[in-house]
Amino acid sequence: MNLIGELLIAILVLLGALLCGLGAFGLVRLPDVYLRSHAATKSATLGVLCVLAGAFLFFFFYIEVVSIKLLLGIVFVFITSPVAGHLNGRAAYRSGVPLWKGSVQDDLKPVLKKRETKQTDTQHKLE
Repeated sequence: MNLIGELLIAILVLLGALLCGLGAFGLVRLPDVYLRSHAATKSATLGVLCVLAGAFLFFFFYIEVVSIKLLLGIVFVFITSPVAGHLNGRAAYRSGVPLWKGSVQDDLKPVLKKRETKQTDTQHKLE
């Protein structure tokens, strides 16, 4: 069990470090804010979760302590990181940051156009 535990912890920490490294590489290489946000959010979430899970298993197997702080950190990162990435992308889109010229599809454009039409109709009815 000792060897399996060490191997599992090492794999989780190394995988987390690799995912965080890939996220940093994606931030440098990807062409627009939306792709960068996606790369940073996905890799940071999975990378940090793997590192925290490795730390949790280390404390559990070797120090025989269940770290509530690490569990809360895992839950907090799991919930807040994707939401923050989504909100950053949405704020960038609504403030007019252009999509990459190689983008194929813009799913928000018709939705926002429809919503703007409804708002103007509502304003005209109120006047």
